[in-house]
Amino acid sequence: MVTLNRIYTRTGDKGTTALASGERVPKHALRIESYGTVDETNSVLGIARLHTGGMARLDTMLMRIQNDLFDLGADLATPDRGEPLGYEPLRIVDAQVERLEKEIDELNGALEPLRSFVLPGGTAAAAHLHLARTVCRRAERLVTALMEEPDEKVSEAALRYLNRLSDFLFVAARYVNHGEDGNGPGDVLWVPGGSR
Repeated sequence: MVTLNRIYTRTGDKGTTALASGERVPKHALRIESYGTVDETNSVLGIARLHTGGMARLDTMLMRIQNDLFDLGADLATPDRGEPLGYEPLRIVDAQVERLEKEIDELNGALEPLRSFVLPGGTAAAAHLHLARTVCRRAERLVTALMEEPDEKVSEAALRYLNRLSDFLFVAARYVNHGEDGNGPGDVLWVPGGSR
C-alpha cells in the first residue's frame, strides 16, 4: 500500500531523484525520461477519457490501461541490477500484453479496412487518443534507448506492452470516430498532396 503523507520531500532539490530501489540518479537519466513519458501517456489518456463517457466498454479498457501504465512505471522505476531488493518488484506480464491484443482485435473488428493513412482528429476523444499514441511511441523510443545502455535491463514484456499500446490507441481513435453504432464522423484521411 502506498502512503503519501508529505508531497514535497526536498530530496530532489539538487537535481536527483530516487528509483524504487533507493538508488539516486539524475532527474534527466534515461530511465527517468522513460517512465516519465509513460506517466505523460497516462495523463493524456485521462484527458481522452473525459470524452469517452458514452462508450462504456472503451472507457473500461482505458481505465484498465491507465492502471497498467502505473504498473509499467513501477517496472521501469525498479531496475534489475541482479541484486536482491528485499521484495518482489512489480513487472509487466505477458497477460497484460495479450489482453491488449484481444482488445485491439475486438475494437478493430467493427472497423472497415484502411485505404489511406489517418490524420489525428475527428472527435475530441479521437484527437486525444492520437496524442496519447504519439506520446506512447516516444516512451517506446526512450525505453529502447534505455535497453541499449550498458548495465540497463528492461523486460521484453514491458517493451511489448508499449508497442501494443500504441497500436491499441490508434485503433481506439478510429473506433471512437466510427462510433459504437457506426454513425460517427469516421476517419479523417490523409490526401497525399491534397494541400498543394
